[in-house]
Amino acid sequence: MPFLNSFFTWVIKKRVHQIDLFKQYPHEVQREVMLRLVSDAKNTEFGEKHNFGSIKSYNEFKETIPVSTYEEVFPYIERMMKGEQNVLWPTHINWFAKSSGTTNAKSKFIPVSQEALDESHFSGGKDLLAIYVDNNPDSLIFTGKGLSIGGSHQKNLLNPSGDSYFGDVSAVIMQNMPLWAKYVRTPSEEVALLDSWEEKLEKIAQETVDENVTSMAGVPTWTLLVLKRIMELKGTSNILDVWPNLEVFFHGAVAFGPYKQVFKELIPSNDIAYIDAYNASEGFFGIQDRPDSVDMLLMLDYGIFYEFIPMSVTGLATQSPVPLWEVEVGKNYAMIISTNAGLWRYNIGDTVRFTSIDPYRIKISGRTKHFINAFGEELVIENAEEAIAKTCEATNSIIENFTAGPIYLEKNKRGGHEWIIEFEKKPESLTKFATLLDKNLKKLNSDYEAKRQNDLALVEPKVHSAPVGTFYKWMKLRNKLGGQNKVPRLSNNRSHIDSILGLLEDIKIAP
Repeated sequence: MPFLNSFFTWVIKKRVHQIDLFKQYPHEVQREVMLRLVSDAKNTEFGEKHNFGSIKSYNEFKETIPVSTYEEVFPYIERMMKGEQNVLWPTHINWFAKSSGTTNAKSKFIPVSQEALDESHFSGGKDLLAIYVDNNPDSLIFTGKGLSIGGSHQKNLLNPSGDSYFGDVSAVIMQNMPLWAKYVRTPSEEVALLDSWEEKLEKIAQETVDENVTSMAGVPTWTLLVLKRIMELKGTSNILDVWPNLEVFFHGAVAFGPYKQVFKELIPSNDIAYIDAYNASEGFFGIQDRPDSVDMLLMLDYGIFYEFIPMSVTGLATQSPVPLWEVEVGKNYAMIISTNAGLWRYNIGDTVRFTSIDPYRIKISGRTKHFINAFGEELVIENAEEAIAKTCEATNSIIENFTAGPIYLEKNKRGGHEWIIEFEKKPESLTKFATLLDKNLKKLNSDYEAKRQNDLALVEPKVHSAPVGTFYKWMKLRNKLGGQNKVPRLSNNRSHIDSILGLLEDIKIAP
């Protein structure tokens, strides 16, 4: 195994030189990606309709192809799901990634081509390892296995040929990954792709408890459940008693800040690395390339061309999209992508903020439809997650999950925000926690601070402490367990808050 570790390390670090090249020549790389995409797809139905063959510059690209939402591109995708080919992309597509649907309850189906798998998703996984090994030259990560926790997939019944499937993007990747990747991961593919999350959780724990796990990859919320079950089986409160050679946790889908403390409780070692990745149904976009900073390097050579719409913090566009070479540090942008799976100038619904343009690094700032702005406070996910993390640290508390929404104005009553928080470790005083959360939100968001002045438009947040397991039960009721599914953090209406409060009431009166 030491030889295997040395071999894999040598092979994978060769990629670091290529990463350095796109960092040095980002604009040239992105222009090349754009021209290659339109050239490859010029004979598709969409390419012929929009005259891809005539596109020779970015100006022609943006003038020829309209920006689209999922609703606008869905008629094409629906036809592809029914078996039509050469619609948006020239090569055969028989896989579709089913979105977790955090912006609304409706599922989205994203086409996944072999090019998207090879050049984006698989490259992202390899680059995670390459960057980690480059930053940690003494790593022995390949002497053991990587625990990966994914979703499930099923046949696409819209296609009469029977040779078409859809599922969580992690399941699509797992089903199609190369043999070498299957060799170094755990649990078995059969267990990893089980449809029932609760059955999967137990079988993952049983299968991996005696493995030599050196790395983990997954969504923090679901990974925590696996770790806790494994520790129950071993009768320990320290996962390093089970996996003493664990080195790193590669995480994504939700911000890690609010979960950092609970992971430190379960993995009490300063030697564990926590690496953020930005991998979505539509592609692999970013990797945390510096251990001392939580921003992510934007990966520019994955067959994805990027554009960005400058945004107000409330999710409203302020102008038309701009290319990478026109973005500015500190501004909030909606991300627009054109991909090697046939998404053309597609608004994915995420907002990012550039922390650097040499090289291009980003932080996910939220979702275009996830915010609270009922009173002009313009609270975005980035504010909420940072405030929660700071408040937990100051009150020596640990959270499992949270969500927040508005309290609407009523006669003789002021408006406010209502938070439901599930604590792993409760604060001594929930009242003090709410006060400190309020103070942290004021520090992070000047609009919120202004609306809170003298309780003018907003009163102090109302905070509920939910019993452990509440969000799990709520997600189960919504058929959103496991995979890339995640709890919606902020909503500009009360639908999520009222739904969970109703569940808490049912729990309270249950015999």
